[in-house]
Amino acid sequence: MTETLFAWAVIILGWLLPLALIILLPGAGSWRPPEGSRCPLGTRVGWLVIVLLLGPIGVLLFARRRR
Repeated sequence: MTETLFAWAVIILGWLLPLALIILLPGAGSWRPPEGSRCPLGTRVGWLVIVLLLGPIGVLLFARRRR
């Protein structure tokens, strides 16, 4: 039972909570790409992908970019 709780805690604290942080934080960028950009994704979507793939390391990169 303890291993199951630990696994869920890692998933929630390591990936889901950081994703919610990026989604809800107003300073994370816009959902739409900048004008004239050839990329179809906005900056917020880019940060979501980075955090999804890197987890806590992606959040640290995001926090460093915001300063």
